[in-house]
Amino acid sequence: MTVPVIAAFLDTYPNCKISVLTKKQFAPIFSHLSQVEVIFVNFKEEFKGVKGLFKLAKKIQDLKVDAIADLHNVLRTKILRFLLPGHTFLVLDKGRSQKQKLIRGSSLEPLRPMPERYADVFRGLGFEISLSNPRFPKPLSLPKTAKKQLENCKKPFIGIAPFAAYTSKMYPLKKTENVVSHLSRKYSVLLFGGGNYEVKMIDAMAQKFPAAVSVAGKYTLEEEIKLMSHLNLMLAMDSGNAHMAAMMGVKVITLWGVTHPFLGFKPFNQSFENCLLSDAKKYPKIPTSVYGDKYPKDYEKVMDSIAVEDVLEAVERAL
Repeated sequence: MTVPVIAAFLDTYPNCKISVLTKKQFAPIFSHLSQVEVIFVNFKEEFKGVKGLFKLAKKIQDLKVDAIADLHNVLRTKILRFLLPGHTFLVLDKGRSQKQKLIRGSSLEPLRPMPERYADVFRGLGFEISLSNPRFPKPLSLPKTAKKQLENCKKPFIGIAPFAAYTSKMYPLKKTENVVSHLSRKYSVLLFGGGNYEVKMIDAMAQKFPAAVSVAGKYTLEEEIKLMSHLNLMLAMDSGNAHMAAMMGVKVITLWGVTHPFLGFKPFNQSFENCLLSDAKKYPKIPTSVYGDKYPKDYEKVMDSIAVEDVLEAVERAL
């Protein structure tokens, strides 16, 4: 969710350069931003433990940056702040207390969106930026293998990413198949996913419908992002795929289980109308947690309460 914020910053301040410290697997997320230098950080090897953090602090020192935006605000970055005295720092306010109040049921009002919280860090450093009129990249060049795989797809492209980090955030696969069955009559459906289990399930699903194509496990993350930039719409859970599609300017329909878009993690530049929620009357404790990892035993299948017809209607409305 940081990418649209960094893009807005660079549009406003084109003479500035940003160095992003992140894990190597996340580097492709920033590849379309020409003014961004990605520095790989491996906390399991080169920068492991406290000794590794001293080494990383030295690396940051050598960059001779003018300011540091801590967009993570975790123990490691707190230690790094201590190891880098004299630098101008501003730290992300995650709004933890507000999120916990919402989870406890004190109120159900939308909290400040996370992209705005990230933008607040840059604003605090003296860089005023607006996220109200975002500029997205044009569709990126497709990988050669994707061009060949999709050359016969003449219908508009819809992406579907049926998996999430927790089952409490996943639409039942049988219902997903029903959605794919209906949408593939009118659209070309690209199915996204990763990991052996997801690839196996998605490949099996794609074989049932001629207009459905599994791209799960077929491409690198950078190539998947390029594919997403060509979508007319993405249907996803409260997951990373939703955010990656949104950062490319794609319309995104999200399905929500035990989490809730009011917690601030609604995909960037998407309306609440495009967020389909599980039945709050049947499951009044929603949201049960920020990330979907904590929920009552009988809440695991909350997403079964979202009707297929409602999903199809939301897709047609968005298109």
